Parts: sequence; C-alpha cells; structure tokens
Amino acid sequence: MTRSFEGRHRFPPGTNQVRLANDDDQEGARALARHALAASDLVTFYRSVGDVVWEDIGNGYFIHPVRDILEHLMEYGAVRVGEGQEPSGLVIGSDGSGRSYVMGPQGAIHRTRSASLEEPELDQVADDLRHFLELLEQSLARFVATGDPGPL
Repeated sequence: MTRSFEGRHRFPPGTNQVRLANDDDQEGARALARHALAASDLVTFYRSVGDVVWEDIGNGYFIHPVRDILEHLMEYGAVRVGEGQEPSGLVIGSDGSGRSYVMGPQGAIHRTRSASLEEPELDQVADDLRHFLELLEQSLARFVATGDPGPL
C-alpha cells in the first residue's frame, strides 16, 4: 500500500503499522486484565500487539495502545454502551474523523456516531475483537484495491 501511495495521492504516506508489544505494553495488558470491564480477548491482543496505526487508510484507523485505554478509563471512566446500563465500555480505538471504537462488556465493538463520548450514540460494528480485526483487514485490502476503505 505504501509503495504506490505517493504516486496515487501526491504526498508521502504517514505511519501505517501494526506495532508489536514491548515490555511496557505487556505490563499494561496485565494491568488491563485486573479490570472487570476488560474482555479476555482484548487482554490477549495487547500481550502481542502494542497498537495499530493506519493513518492513510481512508481517514485513518487506530487501535490505541493499552496505556491510552487505561488512562482514558481512569480520567473519564467507562462509556455507556446500552441505554439504561451502567457505563461498561472501553474506548479501544478511533478513526481519523474523531469517532471512537468502544468494546462493550460482552466483547462487541461499537462505533460512536460522532466525536463526542458524552452520552454517545453507538452502532455495533463487530460481534467481537476477532470480527473487528477481520473488518480492519478487509478495509485495508479494499483500500489497496480501490482507494476506498469501505464503511468501517
């Protein structure tokens, strides 16, 4: 994708990587595991992956480092995923337009309809983290083939 990017878009590509977890990330995964809101597959993910930064796929896709998730949780608390429910979602990523990806208590991934996390309106985009990662992979493949990442 990055080899043909500059010719197609007339500017050099930014950061587009899946960064492997380092010791700090793995320590963060252990800290995340102690939170009741953290799904086990998210903890497993952060034991291997530090973060995902795809600045140039559409508006961008970002799976935040585990430290950012923990800091957001400490500073702002959890996100209300369903009406009438206690706040229980974790902000795990974002797209380049300011919308956030939130993992609900059962592991489903939701996207905010706007950039605001205060009383957010959410749409479920994936059944679980694996499904979400598959959708990201499909967005990357579609972007390479057509220049359009699709609706994720």
